[in-house]
Amino acid sequence: MAIAAVVLLLAIVIPVVYFIHNYSTALAVPSLIKDSNLKVEIMVNGLSSPTSMAFIDNNNILVLEKGGQVRLVSNGVLQAKTVLQVSVDAESERGLLGIAVMNSSNPLNLNNNTSANKNNNKFVFLYYTESIGGGTDLRNRVYKYTWDEQNKSLINPVLILDLPALPGPNHDGGKLVIGPDHYLYAVIGDLNHRGQLQNIKDGTPPDDTSVIFRVNPNDGLASKDNPFINDSNAVMHKYYAYGIRNSFGLAFDPLTGYLWQTENGPDAYDEINVVKPGFNSGWIKVMGPLSRNEITTTITTASGTNNPPQLVNFPGAHYADPVFSWKNPVAVTSIEFIKSLAMGEKYKNNIFVGDYNNGNLYYFRVNKTRNGIEPDINQVKTGGLSNLIVDNDNQLAAVTFGTGFGGVSDIKTGPKDGFVYVLSINDGSIYRIRPSLQSISTPTTNTKNR
Repeated sequence: MAIAAVVLLLAIVIPVVYFIHNYSTALAVPSLIKDSNLKVEIMVNGLSSPTSMAFIDNNNILVLEKGGQVRLVSNGVLQAKTVLQVSVDAESERGLLGIAVMNSSNPLNLNNNTSANKNNNKFVFLYYTESIGGGTDLRNRVYKYTWDEQNKSLINPVLILDLPALPGPNHDGGKLVIGPDHYLYAVIGDLNHRGQLQNIKDGTPPDDTSVIFRVNPNDGLASKDNPFINDSNAVMHKYYAYGIRNSFGLAFDPLTGYLWQTENGPDAYDEINVVKPGFNSGWIKVMGPLSRNEITTTITTASGTNNPPQLVNFPGAHYADPVFSWKNPVAVTSIEFIKSLAMGEKYKNNIFVGDYNNGNLYYFRVNKTRNGIEPDINQVKTGGLSNLIVDNDNQLAAVTFGTGFGGVSDIKTGPKDGFVYVLSINDGSIYRIRPSLQSISTPTTNTKNR
């Protein structure tokens, strides 16, 4: 009878407590990270193959599910209502893939009198593989939506980029980011194309594959100062970089404004790159540093950069070695600069990188000139990483900050609390990393959705 009474009491009390506070304590998980000053929590679970996320404001996160659903996490609670459902082809690496958020206060605006600016709306950009005509045609498209704050929905889609999706079905890329220059950056992989953008000199002309786009977020037009804006082929005008096999990570250095990118190799060499305007990443001729490739000679261009002659060197292009490489690919994914002191001084303005194969989170310190990576003393002692290439398991362990994240698909810094949020495509969860000694009450998934 005593046990039955306790069960009955709990059945009454728990819903009442939840109703009053509208949250429960985040679920603690076993320590997955090296830093004993930090802890990992499961903030949200119950997502279906989440690919990307973005904070719409301090307390609300939009999360993309690969199958075409946009979900809302409000004050740490996964809402039952779907924000948006789009028609996608989700085969292999296709699906609802990328998101970026922009305030209408953004100074880039070709139509200064639009009602959107008068209403001070927020805009949300989505990249997805759109299924057209009942699945007979596919395109990778970027749409701009208006965020309806009152109804918590995305409305008024405007097509910004219309990109190929065939043959695929992999190497669709899909990550989006608004740069400090207020332009929209989007990455697409090679889609298994073999042309000039994949550094095949006698290949097909530029066809919107293997590139990073830089466009005006209002209309999708090329910036007038893009690196290939004067090329006779107008297709090139929107490109910021090319020669990219596939990428699941874009992030801007908050101090320099440099774009950093992660890139997946085939059977050798995943990369982290610093992407300057006109960057040629080298695929399909080069993966990893030139010193590890058959290509060893370079030619000096008019701008003073050294380009391998085996590459397709469009005017204004330059090749650069990756700033970090994994010889044995880990399926590197998201990259994030930690924009907060909340995690500790050592992490601020340095980077976390995720992978898919191991569910690992890697920590890297940016060098003093902020044009590359500088291993800390422990990484050098334990892994011998002076060449910035992971060649063995010891070196992999040296740069691994934490593990057990079940396939990292995105990483973000919380705009309010400064904590690190890690999205897991395999676990269907958002993990939060925060100081272990800080006492906070934090919302989690709505219990009705568990």
